[in-house]
Amino acid sequence: MAAGADEVAIFVSATESFAKANLATSRDGAVEMAAPVISQARERGLSVRGYVSMVFGDPWEGAVPPEQAAAVAGRLSELGCGTISLGDTIGVGTAGQVTTLIEAFTAAGMGLDQLAMHFHDTYGQALANVLAGLEAGITEFDASAGGLGGCPYAKSATGNLATEDLVWLLDGLGIRSGVDLGTLVRTSQWLAGHLGRPSPSRVVTALTG
Repeated sequence: MAAGADEVAIFVSATESFAKANLATSRDGAVEMAAPVISQARERGLSVRGYVSMVFGDPWEGAVPPEQAAAVAGRLSELGCGTISLGDTIGVGTAGQVTTLIEAFTAAGMGLDQLAMHFHDTYGQALANVLAGLEAGITEFDASAGGLGGCPYAKSATGNLATEDLVWLLDGLGIRSGVDLGTLVRTSQWLAGHLGRPSPSRVVTALTG
């Protein structure tokens, strides 16, 4: 708040194993830890975005039932999270699973305007998953410049969906994102130079190759 933030984010897990590895607590314990943060933020007029990790699969527990992820998200909604981002932390989700998961959330009483989606591109499915989300009515998606990201507690996870690839998809669908693709591509080239590796974004590769 001292820095002028008007929104905060809290992170919980859809699985016990990831809650233990990433947050050093249980699934219920993570929600309990988040509760006072949500409460104090809302009292001070800040909006709160809740993240639920491992909504499709967990490296220790395998496939995650949609109802299990929906139950965790429902608790965050009850506590006051205005938006809940569903995280495919290890990138195993497919378009059909996205549709099924969204149906589970709406069946649990959550509106589409409450949901956002967070995809990793481990299996190359992130853009297909975004399209499935768009077709279901989701309008908010996480991405990162040059596909940066990952998770030290999920060794198989690659980076996040590259923002350049997402913007290219949206432009092709006639959806205005407000992002300057050329500037973003140049920024990702700069990042790749500092990291000493090529950008994983196919759009960056295509426009700079």
